[in-house]
Amino acid sequence: MDAVTETLLSDLTTLGVGGPAASYVAAESSDAVVDAVARADAAGEPLLVLGGGSNLLIGDEGFAGTVVHVLSRGVEVADRPGGREALMRVAAGEPWDELVARAVESGLSGLETLSGIPGTTGATPVQNVGAYGTEVSQLLTRVIAFDRREGRRVELGREDLEFSYRDSLLKRESLGSSPRFVVLEVEFALARRADSAPVRYAELARTLGVEVGERAPAAEVRRAVLGLRAGKGMVLDPGDRDTFSTGSFFTNPIIPAEEAGSVPEDAPRYPVLDPTGEVDASKIKLSAAWLIQHAGFTKGFGLGGESSRIAGGRSSLSTKHTLAVTNRGGASAGDVLAIARTVRDGVQEAFGVRLEAEPVLLGTEL
Repeated sequence: MDAVTETLLSDLTTLGVGGPAASYVAAESSDAVVDAVARADAAGEPLLVLGGGSNLLIGDEGFAGTVVHVLSRGVEVADRPGGREALMRVAAGEPWDELVARAVESGLSGLETLSGIPGTTGATPVQNVGAYGTEVSQLLTRVIAFDRREGRRVELGREDLEFSYRDSLLKRESLGSSPRFVVLEVEFALARRADSAPVRYAELARTLGVEVGERAPAAEVRRAVLGLRAGKGMVLDPGDRDTFSTGSFFTNPIIPAEEAGSVPEDAPRYPVLDPTGEVDASKIKLSAAWLIQHAGFTKGFGLGGESSRIAGGRSSLSTKHTLAVTNRGGASAGDVLAIARTVRDGVQEAFGVRLEAEPVLLGTEL
């Protein structure tokens, strides 16, 4: 067990917002994670399991319980029979983008479009992280987790995790006010090839100069994704306040197909896949960024004119991308939420569509 100290949670989140933790444990192995979580549960203490802090908005009063910071490391790669595919087993605390880089450099294809996403590997299946046409659920084979209810380690396969858009069993199942399952390891099945998986996202295909559905060298896909994300302020940069955010603050809304008529015809629409990967014709996914922009909220909303009064200029939409709510310096959780609420309510008034927050809100609400 590592030393227990007090710490400010704002120092451990990409948004840079959050008060103090009553107790903090830096857990550098899976055993240390299990030990710390079990001790907190035995003591009846509130629990927060923290990875990279990239998808989290913590209230200004902090967390009156134990924060277990998952810092475990380790990657194992084993070829499947035939040598065309490999299994990559990864400790939950491995930084995600470093893992993607390692996979590409090792000639393993599949993760490249998920480049540049902040956070740790263990967090990716919880949210079913996705970008540029790829979701973690498409590549994951299983997770090893600590089941707090049963007090033991369990193995959960892809079907057990009940994945959907930005959601999973890991996110839904709770014990008290925190998740029931604590991810310890994640395993992926990746193709052994130098080129990428088929490019599914039109913007990325245009950048690469290929058609949707074609492949490109995985290293080139990674570079292109990093460039696209950086252009939207979605790659962490200590010198760029646009990157002090939770990433996308709102998920793309999914609505019944029969309600699509309430949205302008030129609004982007995307298919929704069911758990088997088939298109669910009863639903349509809309672009949250398009809705925000066309409801009148431009990039940088909150920084100038009347809009700066909402959060005093301390928080705003990114100047590069309308989906991110940023900390411009000294922002409180209240400042960030003031911008988010204004945008959410404006979109609902304009289009009758209610946006939902993507990050976990702890000690506060939208």
